[in-house]
Amino acid sequence: MRVATDIGGTFTDLVSVDESGKVCIAKSDTTPPNFEEGVMNVIAKAELKGEDIETFIHGTTVIINALTERNGVKTGLITTKGFRDVLEIARGNRPDLFNVRYQKPKPFVPRALRLEVEERLNQKGEVITPLNVNDVEAAVEQLRREGVEAIAICYLHAYANPEHERLTAELIHKMWPEVAVTASHEVTKEWREYERTNTAVLNSYVKPVAERYVNNLNNRLLEINVTGQKYIMQSNAGTTTFEQSKQSPIHMVESGPVAGVFGAAMLGKMIGHENVIAFDIGGTTAKCSLIDGGEVTVTTDYRIEWDERHAGYPIKIPVVDIVEVGNGGGSIAWIDQAGALKVGPKSAGAQPGPVAYGRGGTEPTTTDANLVTGRLSAKNFSMAVNLEAVRGAIDEKIAKKFGVSVEEAALGIIRIANSNMLNALKLISVRRGYDPRDFAMVAFGGGGAMHAAFLARELGVTKVVVPVAASVFSAWGMLMTDLRHDYLQTYIRRTSELALGEFNGAWEALEQQAIVQYQSEAIEEGQVVFHRYVDMRYLGQEHTVKVPVPGGRVTEQVLADVNAAFHAIHEQNYTFKLENNPTEIVNLHLVAFGTVTKPEIAEIEQVSHTVADAVLETRPVYFEDAGFVDTRVYDRSRLGPGFELDGPAIVEEPSSSTLVYPEQRLTVDKYGNLIIYTGVQ
Repeated sequence: MRVATDIGGTFTDLVSVDESGKVCIAKSDTTPPNFEEGVMNVIAKAELKGEDIETFIHGTTVIINALTERNGVKTGLITTKGFRDVLEIARGNRPDLFNVRYQKPKPFVPRALRLEVEERLNQKGEVITPLNVNDVEAAVEQLRREGVEAIAICYLHAYANPEHERLTAELIHKMWPEVAVTASHEVTKEWREYERTNTAVLNSYVKPVAERYVNNLNNRLLEINVTGQKYIMQSNAGTTTFEQSKQSPIHMVESGPVAGVFGAAMLGKMIGHENVIAFDIGGTTAKCSLIDGGEVTVTTDYRIEWDERHAGYPIKIPVVDIVEVGNGGGSIAWIDQAGALKVGPKSAGAQPGPVAYGRGGTEPTTTDANLVTGRLSAKNFSMAVNLEAVRGAIDEKIAKKFGVSVEEAALGIIRIANSNMLNALKLISVRRGYDPRDFAMVAFGGGGAMHAAFLARELGVTKVVVPVAASVFSAWGMLMTDLRHDYLQTYIRRTSELALGEFNGAWEALEQQAIVQYQSEAIEEGQVVFHRYVDMRYLGQEHTVKVPVPGGRVTEQVLADVNAAFHAIHEQNYTFKLENNPTEIVNLHLVAFGTVTKPEIAEIEQVSHTVADAVLETRPVYFEDAGFVDTRVYDRSRLGPGFELDGPAIVEEPSSSTLVYPEQRLTVDKYGNLIIYTGVQ
């Protein structure tokens, strides 16, 4: 069987698919700081035998946690003479423009550990000043005395010629084999000095952490006889081997969330919807991403800790384009200094969790609000729920402050959470020139199905899909992935002056690099599939848009077609095009997939009973415009293919609940997915 495990902020999820297509799911608590314990617990809970696991795929929050919690190692930087302060200077486009107290992000490497060496290349990669080996040796000795555990190397224009970085890395390995080393060209060959430097630094910062974690996990898996192929989910929606993940751990920064987006794209293709909005609500955050024509959107303009007041830290690697807000099931409701109700971004997490969990939590959360309004049932929790304690927390912290009933306060919490999530959904759809009516929403995560029907109606989406195993859908998405490596190379050429022979040679060189890398990972050349893109702009512009390029040799006609596609994509993104303006290629982007055999998902069996036989109970549920309405509650496991029911309704399963609003309709497809028709025309 193929098994995938996904570590979330609250739960660790597992999905397995055997050779017959049967799906098995399990959840257990996440176990920080020893996250591998949660993985072993959930495998045991699913009663899986290690020797039956042919392929194991893992998504982890270890890297993003190490960065946000500053739990990486002491790191030094070796850079070109005159450029030690590039991390400090950063960018001038500060987000909080009128804040006189604004402070730039503090670099991960303090100035004393940023050392310069004599060397210089020009923008073409030509050597102006040779590398001064004595400077490198002196810098390494100084960093050794300072007790660093990792070193990043980033030289000016190394994206065009990495030779000086290679020589430096070789010298460090010879002088000090134990220290972790990252040369910038190993993680990105895309220009922008600050972003390249920061990416190399962050990779070094987490490299020893990643190595310890992957080794510990691998050892624990070997203890239970998991000897098959082992992969880790990357931020680009593909997987890589355990061994490769230890070399470039920064590629795992969004390891877990992107799997759900990829899974939504795959599910969309299965059921005939290539335009999909992926919507994931977990315990801590809500995440969404737009999939256009079955293609997951990938960007290299990614930042951690960015918001409207903080510039964050850029990471110049391919990451699935996700918009995230701090609103999940465990998000805490609170009142700010101005007396306004807020929900999130602070979360109760797994410990102590919402008040409903009975683990000592005292702050009301979105989950608690859904309980009070009847949208969630205390009987559907895996632990005993003290509903009076839940009501008491909402009453004390929220309701009394506003002079309203507990139910009204709970609905207020849900409304604020929905408003925050709706803003995120608008950011990836209408504000980028897409009409939501052209898309289906795939809702997953523990809370996705609870909020999706309302949000889809507000956004203008006509159909919501709640997949089988919705609460562990990110793990399901991992089962459907191929291995993936991205090769980006800055290649600045005006299209009107492009030498096609050189251009085709550049693609061939990237493809050969990919084949060599996959051969080292035991993937044969016949299993490798290439997708090409170029980052293009109008001459004089600063930033680019990504344009697909057909495979094979590029001819004048192909180049003309690429130019035409650029104008169309630019118009969609920015509402205008300048067809008479010269165009320029900035980066080549080769995506190389190492295709692997994926499981066939079985259709669910026909049943002899009716919809009425799936009813668990009828209970009052509090809706925004109607107050309490008697609502039928259905057992999802008893809903067969082709079943239909009208809202208001709730469909319950062990780790999630689907809310259907009045005047909406729900059907069950042949795979067991719930399809909600939102009533939008």
